[in-house]
Amino acid sequence: MRRIFLKSALSSILAGALAVGFSSAAFAAPKVIKISHQFPGGDGPEADFRHRLAVKFAQEVEKRTNGELKFQIYPSASLVKPTGQFSAMQTGALDMTVLPLAYEGGKIPETNLGLMPALVTSYEQGLRWKTAPIGKALSDVVEGKGVKIITWVWQAGGVASKEKAIVEPSDAKGIKIRGGSKDMDLMLKGAGGSITNIPSSEIYNAMQTGVLDAAVTSSTSLLSFRLYEVAKHVTTARKNTFWFMFEPLLMAKSTYDSLTPAQQKIVTEVGADLEKFAMEESKKDDVRLGEVYAKNGAQASDMDDAAFAKWRELAKQTSWKNFAEKVKNGQQLLDMAQAVK
Repeated sequence: MRRIFLKSALSSILAGALAVGFSSAAFAAPKVIKISHQFPGGDGPEADFRHRLAVKFAQEVEKRTNGELKFQIYPSASLVKPTGQFSAMQTGALDMTVLPLAYEGGKIPETNLGLMPALVTSYEQGLRWKTAPIGKALSDVVEGKGVKIITWVWQAGGVASKEKAIVEPSDAKGIKIRGGSKDMDLMLKGAGGSITNIPSSEIYNAMQTGVLDAAVTSSTSLLSFRLYEVAKHVTTARKNTFWFMFEPLLMAKSTYDSLTPAQQKIVTEVGADLEKFAMEESKKDDVRLGEVYAKNGAQASDMDDAAFAKWRELAKQTSWKNFAEKVKNGQQLLDMAQAVK
């Protein structure tokens, strides 16, 4: 009888322990993922789409994981400064960001392909990189540094300037200008410009104080940072532009690896689903750019085929040449990029 009692008691204790375990698992705290970026917040249709992309991603992943993953989003560089976001992901201090990959061009020279002047000429061409050899090569480089590409985002850009429109290379001569990447700066320097390289979030103050006369950045940034308040001219991407930037949604590989296989699948699928949204919003901003600047008293200009051809030839002589000579396998990477039509 005593043996039966002990067996029954042990069974009850074990059952209780299992019940507590299952209960704890059922009510486990959700994993919180932090997203930081440099762009203004907001949720209206005219708010910066890069912030809205981060919000859409967070909402959809949270929904599909039934709240297992939750997100905290920090716009306007309120958590991490723009130039520190990539390294923060590498150390595990930050989970995700929307970042111009070329910001890391000084440390990871291959990423300068993401803002190589006149290399990408359309959104569709840029997005096709993802499934081409160049996309795999670039992804492998980034993952080797501890960061994973989640959503492929390309943006066209234009030039905001104070004194005159910057349409042809000769227009940049003697102008204090910001290009946004090492290779973009090389081309602008070849055109006779004086280079100052700063994050796009700092352009407004630099133009306002005279540190810059002109700046090249994405159409979305030219709008959301209200540069029409300090510029009298803008060259849009409505027809041609030498400025296509790769600005993906990124996740720290350590964060991605900490997710369950099911959660990883959801993150990957949601990221891919948002690529159409990003392309459509970028195209809208290219058109809206000229309209908003004109409405605020600035002159909006477009780049014709002849002007673009001059920029591309200058890019080949300066930026492309430097990349091929200075970056390991640089020419091979350029060839792979050009193979994408």
